Amino acid sequence: MLEPKSILYYFFGYFVLLLILSVIISRKSTLKSFYNGDRQSPWYIVAFGMIGATLSGVTFISVPGEVANSAFYYLQFVLGNFVGYLVIAKFLLPYYYKMNVVSIYSTLEKRLGTTGHKTTSFLFIISKLIGAAFRLFLAVLVLQMAISDPLGIPFEATVVVALLLIWLYTFRSGIKVVVWSDTIQTTVLLIAVIATVVWIFKNTPDVSGLVNSVDLGNKYAIFNFDWRSSNFFLKQFVAGIFMAIALNGFDQDIVQKNLTCKNAGQAQKNMIWFSIWFVIAIVLFLFLGAFLMEYSNQMGLALPERSDRIFPFLALNHFSKAVAILFILGISAAAFSSADSATTALTTAICIDFIKIDKLPDNFQTHVRNWTHVGISFLLFGIIMGFYEFNDESVVVAIFKAAGYTYGPILGIFTFAFFTKRRPWRFSIFPIALLAPAATFGITKLVDNFGFSYQFGFELIVINAFITWLLLFFFSIKKKFRSL
Repeated sequence: MLEPKSILYYFFGYFVLLLILSVIISRKSTLKSFYNGDRQSPWYIVAFGMIGATLSGVTFISVPGEVANSAFYYLQFVLGNFVGYLVIAKFLLPYYYKMNVVSIYSTLEKRLGTTGHKTTSFLFIISKLIGAAFRLFLAVLVLQMAISDPLGIPFEATVVVALLLIWLYTFRSGIKVVVWSDTIQTTVLLIAVIATVVWIFKNTPDVSGLVNSVDLGNKYAIFNFDWRSSNFFLKQFVAGIFMAIALNGFDQDIVQKNLTCKNAGQAQKNMIWFSIWFVIAIVLFLFLGAFLMEYSNQMGLALPERSDRIFPFLALNHFSKAVAILFILGISAAAFSSADSATTALTTAICIDFIKIDKLPDNFQTHVRNWTHVGISFLLFGIIMGFYEFNDESVVVAIFKAAGYTYGPILGIFTFAFFTKRRPWRFSIFPIALLAPAATFGITKLVDNFGFSYQFGFELIVINAFITWLLLFFFSIKKKFRSL
């Protein structure tokens, strides 16, 4: 087992590399670099870096662990994601470039008014804060297990250090440095996974038995056709499509990366190639999960009850020192790749949509932006601590359940603006955005209380979006203008 101090040296060495990259990039940065990277990012760099940002620590730890709970059913959801990414590439990215936007929520101003614009941006801020905190929580939890606990450092201090490091290498150039740092972090992440699989194959007593035990038709089945199950194929696939559109097409974080490309054509190419690499990466993580289970069975190891702790437990206690180091760097890369872009996107949404920072003097803009960035870090700290105290389920499940409630209204509002010629009553949008998730939650409780065998899964986002759309339709009037 590695000494905590040794892990600490590697961890901080990795962040020194990111800080050096930040300093180099910031030398040629402008005020707009923070928000759009001066639209000079090569599409292939953006596509590769987006893998790390999208996968995050949730995929790195929770997806392999979730194999113990639900086999390969998560792949059904990911196949739906793939279709959703193609929709984004075909329709949404060209539209955003045509509108020449910085904050994508500003596109709703003409159709839904200021209330619609600010409501949607506010929903994104809440959603992204929760999502980013969930993702970062996993990385901090691993660092706590590997470094802080043996050294007697409290969890709160580990969270503060992690947030401080992210702030240090992003506050200068924002999305411009995030695009390039994500490339490094994606590389580290994938090397860590591949190295772990190779080590397992080299150190498993019965390699052929390991491979043969990964039965995709039974123990590690991919498809579930029981309509009552939360893992039913149609529910997972359809939810995957809409979740991808909501979390990537109507999300300032991911779209902001795409908007750093030179033009719409390159952004589309980026999204298509990213979607292919994303599916391949998820398949790799699922097989890693199966190999972890079978290796443990052969070695007679007692695994932790919480699935999120299975990979960390094995990597830090039973694998080689080299794999343990790569694991620490991999989870750090995965989580921080997601968190750094999230904090940048949140800063952009607040500064552009609410503060109207572009109307302030140039010197004052930098101060306001930096303090907004700091404020977001404090909010993330509070949410992470709350999640640490109260969550009791797999993070990959928790995060998409939360997204179903928080991104559902965003999906509903955007689809209403795109596909109708109606304008909601001015003061109805915000109450509807709160009522729809509450109604969705009420439906799930009614089904449970009446004893139905149906189990809700990721399709909650579709139900939530539909309720939002329906309420907007009832509380709106027809206008003589074209839909978006």
